[in-house]
Amino acid sequence: MRIITGKYKGRVLEGFDIDGTRPTMERVKESLFAILQPYIINSSVLDLFSGSGNLGLEALSEGAKFATLVDSNSKAIKVVVRNVAKLGEKNAKTLCMDYKKAIASFEKQSFDIIFLDPPYKTNYIEQSIIEITKNEILKEKGIIVCESDNLDKIIYPEEYQEIKNKKYGDKYIVLIQKL
Repeated sequence: MRIITGKYKGRVLEGFDIDGTRPTMERVKESLFAILQPYIINSSVLDLFSGSGNLGLEALSEGAKFATLVDSNSKAIKVVVRNVAKLGEKNAKTLCMDYKKAIASFEKQSFDIIFLDPPYKTNYIEQSIIEITKNEILKEKGIIVCESDNLDKIIYPEEYQEIKNKKYGDKYIVLIQKL
């Protein structure tokens, strides 16, 4: 796994082998970040189920101002911490915390881009968006990026609109924005 573009282009990230995890493939990441390009520069990013930190670190490489990388798995967060250190990135914060507790902890903080790539066998996308909305942590005109193996799991309230929906092999990427 490596950084595709930007200031860290070509840098290799450490991965891990934890049951139920899978990194976003490079071709999918490349296409996703091409879509996100107008939103990235100087953005604040939340990678809520960060795994190795792949998506949040790619955003920083492409010009995001700050990234918060959250995962409830302590092994995953150790990998994220090592990847942040390997890049020498000073504008990243890591949290080993359940996603609901993390969202609730962002009082008086909001994000331009939120990545939701939870374990596939969960309903965490729907639950995350409910919590994000309730806690008002998505900035006006902010984007939520949802990744799942099943389009039916990408459920969001009526106050959001889909701005992009793309299938890559066996996964779906859906970008939504609050109306």
